[in-house]
Amino acid sequence: MDITLDSIRDINLYQSKSGYRFSVDSLLLYNFVNLKKVINIADLGAGSGIVGILLAKKYHDANITLFELQDSLISLAKKNVAKNYLEDRVKVIKCDLRTLPFLYLSPFNYDLVVSNPPFRKLKSGLLNLEEEKAIARHEVKLKLNELINTASHLLNIKGRFCLIYHPYRLSELMEVLKKRGLEPKRLRFVHSNISSEAKMILIEAVKKGKVGLKVDKPLYIYNENRSYTDEVKNIYNSGAKV
Repeated sequence: MDITLDSIRDINLYQSKSGYRFSVDSLLLYNFVNLKKVINIADLGAGSGIVGILLAKKYHDANITLFELQDSLISLAKKNVAKNYLEDRVKVIKCDLRTLPFLYLSPFNYDLVVSNPPFRKLKSGLLNLEEEKAIARHEVKLKLNELINTASHLLNIKGRFCLIYHPYRLSELMEVLKKRGLEPKRLRFVHSNISSEAKMILIEAVKKGKVGLKVDKPLYIYNENRSYTDEVKNIYNSGAKV
């Protein structure tokens, strides 16, 4: 597998040249997490490990588990954990998230679960011919209800689930979260620019939380001249205030 070594914020990351590569989505999800302290973190569908590794750098006392299904991405995630000297706190586990709640892991282990999951249903949009990309973007191996069932299983009471998703499926997402005991508490719409409709949403839900939703100010990725906004520039820079 041909790979590149890239730098983002304060980490180095190996990525496939032709397979799945991280995008701004991963940085936005990482930045959305605003807990003062967290001990145990799970990243569901971790890919090459970017979100979990960034969170390990942010929360120096946290232990992080990267759950991933695809062997090629597991190999990269392990290389990236070692490259960033995090083997003592970050572990990579091969796992089908659909069956994880039925495996050896006991529930109620994690106080934070994050995910940048596939959001396209199989019959929506063109299915990418490259397998890594197809599984990352379409519900080939994991459906929304299966993801949320696993997140709920892993979380402590009052634990938080943060994910980035598509606004087209927001009402469905809210319904499934509530059915699994995860109360939506914070929501942020992400727009390409100030003139465009929302292209993504960031949402935080609390297990067994009280009803009450806060909507943060919109996040704009680009200025009208297609340069990154100051907020996004700060997210990409290691000196950003998060």
